[in-house]
Amino acid sequence: MKVVILCGGLGMRLREETEFRPKPMVEIGGRPILWHIMRHYSSYGHDDFVLCLGYKAEAIRSYFLEFRAMNTDVRIDVGTQSVEYLGTLEDERSWRVTLAATGLEAATGDRLVRIAPYVAGETFLCSYGDGVSNVDVAKLVDYHRRKGRLVTVTGVRPLSRFGELEVEDGIAVGFSEKPPLHEGWVSGGFFVIEPAALEHIRPGEFFERRPMQQLAEDGQLAVFEHRGYWAPMDTYRDVVALNDEWASGRPGWLVRS
Repeated sequence: MKVVILCGGLGMRLREETEFRPKPMVEIGGRPILWHIMRHYSSYGHDDFVLCLGYKAEAIRSYFLEFRAMNTDVRIDVGTQSVEYLGTLEDERSWRVTLAATGLEAATGDRLVRIAPYVAGETFLCSYGDGVSNVDVAKLVDYHRRKGRLVTVTGVRPLSRFGELEVEDGIAVGFSEKPPLHEGWVSGGFFVIEPAALEHIRPGEFFERRPMQQLAEDGQLAVFEHRGYWAPMDTYRDVVALNDEWASGRPGWLVRS
C-alpha cells in the first residue's frame, strides 16, 4: 500500500524555520521530521512513498537524490570521479520514493488529485509532513477495511500545554498536568483513502474542508480512535519540545520492534 505525504505547504506559523526550508525538512534529532514519519510507516512494511511537493521542493528533492552519499561512508577517486559506497543503508534500504511536483500554492485537495496516477487506483495511506504519532498502522488499515468507508481518519485528543485545576470553594481538589484539550475527537491525519474519494474534490479545495464534511454527511468517513501518542509540529516551541523528547531517548512516536 502506497503512502502519500503532503509536503507542499508554506508553514507560515513556523517562519523561524520555514523561511529557509520546507516544514517537512525541519529536523528532529538531526533528521527531518519527514524521515521520522516515513520510518514509522516503514516499520509496518509500507515502503512505497509518494511525496506531494510544493514550497521549497528543491530541498526535499536534493535530500533524496543525495541520500546515499550523505548517509553512508563514501570513497571517491578524484581523478576519475568514480564513487564507491562503503556503507549500507539501514531503515531506508527498501524505500521507494516518488517526488511529485504538485504546485507551489496548491490546496491539499489539488495535491491529492495530482498524484492519483501514482497510486494506480488503489487504496492508499496519507499523512501530513509535520506530525508524528505511534498510531498502529496495521490496526488502522484493518479498521478501515472492516468499516468499508471511502476514507478513514485517525481521531486524536491533543493534550493541553497547561495543567488543569479542579477547584471547589476556592480550594484545589485535583490537578491534571496535561489534560486533553478537547472532549471530542479531532483529525490527527494518518488517513486511509479509497481512490473514489478523490472524486469528491473540486479544483482549489482543501481536502480537510468541504470534501471531508461531505464524506461525513454521506456516512463515508470512518474515525479510527487513537488514544496513544500524537504531536504536531506547528510552532518553534513544538520543534524544541520534539527535539528534547528525542534527546531523552524515549520519543513517544518511536515504534520499537
